[in-house]
Amino acid sequence: MHNEAITTRKMLSRVPPEKFDWQPHPKSMTLKQLAAHIAELPGWVATALTTNELDFERNPYTPQDVKNTGELLDFFEASLKSGKQSLAEADANILTEDWVLRNGIHIINTYNRYGVIRMAYSQIVHHRAQLGVYLRLLDIPIPGSYGPSADEK
Repeated sequence: MHNEAITTRKMLSRVPPEKFDWQPHPKSMTLKQLAAHIAELPGWVATALTTNELDFERNPYTPQDVKNTGELLDFFEASLKSGKQSLAEADANILTEDWVLRNGIHIINTYNRYGVIRMAYSQIVHHRAQLGVYLRLLDIPIPGSYGPSADEK
């Protein structure tokens, strides 16, 4: 978690607020939506460990509204802290318990809690790669993830 957080923090720090509304395609998220989603994902760990389900009908998704890069990074740090704390306090025996993603009576998927945590980390890496493409298209230097980037050589 530590190394991934460092990489995510570096990527999010490059997001310029003056480009928050930019999107590479009408079907794509805006830069702000994508960055805020990445920032919230560590908090999914807490959700997986402290709830039995997420029901979009009862809890409609409301993305975090960040105004600048500082707020984006603060949101990420709060989400990361929540995820780390929940993980540190969790009883390992609950990791195999079912956790449900639903929209009212429609069950989207059933995972075990470990699967939700794994999915959250996979989503971070996936969306961070998307963010790298967004930054490249905006001609913003990309920090290295698992070694130096082409901009750092």
